Amino acid sequence: MRLDNDIHNFYEQLVLNAIREQGLDSRLTLDQLADLCCITLNHLPAHYIRHDVDMIYFLTDEQRKEMTTKVKDALALAHDKVLNSSTT
Repeated sequence: MRLDNDIHNFYEQLVLNAIREQGLDSRLTLDQLADLCCITLNHLPAHYIRHDVDMIYFLTDEQRKEMTTKVKDALALAHDKVLNSSTT
C-alpha cells in the first residue's frame, strides 16, 4: 500500500471545488493558489479517507452543509491573508 495514493484529506476536494466556484483559480497566480490551498486546509479539521464515495454516502445533508460552510469561511480568511501578503 502506498499512503500517498490511497489516503487523502476529504477537505482537499471541497477546497478545490470552492476555489473554482468562486473563480479564484482564474484570478490568482499559481503561487497564490498554492498558498491559498495550504492556508485554507490548515484552518480545517483533517478528515482522511480512502474513497470519496464512502464519505458521500455516509454524510447527512446537515454534515455536508456544515463542511461546506467551514470551507467557505476558511477560504475567505485565507484569501484575505494571501491578498494582504501580496500587497506588502
